[in-house]
Amino acid sequence: MTENQYKLPDKFAGLPLRDELQAQLEVIKFNTMTAVQAAALPKILEGRDVVAQASTGSGKTAAFALGCLQKIDAKAFHVQALILCPTRELAEQVAQSMRSLAAKISNTKILTLCGGVPLGPQIGSLSRSAHIIVGTPGRVLKHLNKQTLHLLSIDTLVLDEADRMLDMGFEDEIQEILSYMPPTRQNLLFSATYPDGVKSIRRVMGKDTIHINVTQSDNKPVIGEYWLPVDRHDRVKPLIAAMRVWGGALNLVFCNTKIDCARVCETLIKAGLDAVALHGDLEQHERNQTLVRFANGSANVLVATDVAARGLDIDNVDGVFNFELPTHAEVYVHRIGRTARAGKRGVAISLVAASEMPRLSAVEEFSEGKAMQLWEVPADLPDVLDADQEGEGLRRPGVYTLEINGGRRSKLRPGDILGALTADKTVPGNSVGKIDLMDNLTYVAIRRDATPAALNLLNGAKIKGRQYRARGVG
Repeated sequence: MTENQYKLPDKFAGLPLRDELQAQLEVIKFNTMTAVQAAALPKILEGRDVVAQASTGSGKTAAFALGCLQKIDAKAFHVQALILCPTRELAEQVAQSMRSLAAKISNTKILTLCGGVPLGPQIGSLSRSAHIIVGTPGRVLKHLNKQTLHLLSIDTLVLDEADRMLDMGFEDEIQEILSYMPPTRQNLLFSATYPDGVKSIRRVMGKDTIHINVTQSDNKPVIGEYWLPVDRHDRVKPLIAAMRVWGGALNLVFCNTKIDCARVCETLIKAGLDAVALHGDLEQHERNQTLVRFANGSANVLVATDVAARGLDIDNVDGVFNFELPTHAEVYVHRIGRTARAGKRGVAISLVAASEMPRLSAVEEFSEGKAMQLWEVPADLPDVLDADQEGEGLRRPGVYTLEINGGRRSKLRPGDILGALTADKTVPGNSVGKIDLMDNLTYVAIRRDATPAALNLLNGAKIKGRQYRARGVG
């Protein structure tokens, strides 16, 4: 199916979705469908196998999530859908999106199975029967081999970002996972690119599979792409200079190694920026805290390795800064796809040493010959490492993050936190930002000038009859 062979519906309301899903879509103000949702969701609801190629940030999660939730029988206590994702970050975000969409379907249990956390609690959760599993291939396969997860009655398999999973070497794991499933199931495969590896794994699809490619009909992001010549051993000062000129409220810096990631983040913090790092050496709670702080705006710079290039679901990233160009040109495309989302403009600045010019040429060739523009640090720009003045858009965040030692397992809800903070009107309601509930922790974004009062309230009063501890993070 090509983009000229279907007419894009305007509204979710025109689809035969169950009443609970339609009601929740109204609550979260999901009205107009994106191209991939309009093309794929009607076929998914018909029960067809679908292979969809769509750009990062195109709304594919809602397409397959609604398809899975449409068929869920909350009274049937077995795994009915499995969504495989390349990274823990993406799996957590997919699960969070599905929980939001499933809010009005009573007793629906959505469980994430990812590495980096102990098996024991996951085994305990699996013993209480989940309806939907969202996980990474390695951890899902481990549970299948240990017989703590069973997929004999599964209805739907989703391979999300299949190209990225194959890039990360998960093909053998995926093939083994398939051996644990019944042949009669619905298969959904979503991918931003369509390399040979994806074509090979497509063999799991049925003969009547619908093929959709909406990459040409997606709203093309408007991204200004620039490259900055640097000395390969002196990149940090030019990076900060570029961020001062081009940066905004939320900025992503990509490094090729964990060592560079940690070092660059530390240097940016010393330079006065509110930076956080995301790389493979972090514990799961550290990863969660990092992503929460960046998403809620209490940290305005995220320094990441390519584990975060795919799977971040943050719409308001103003600029992407490549501390070093990746060795594979397609990774560059995934990196800069984090900006200019939701119809906004974005900017991508890449630091390029003389020895790395072949990488620049490869990226331009992969981008169908689109040339990056040369940009150089203005001679009259002050030494940013010594200057107090921030860039026009690169300002200190106006919010701070508080961590509470209770979460979903404590039966806390966002309304409980908001009520505890605003009950005596010491903290105005408009001072409270995003509230993120984890299993055992809750993170709250608070306007900086209201932070002391908020901490006093949370540490001095009970929430739902229980005393919790709160502290600032970062």
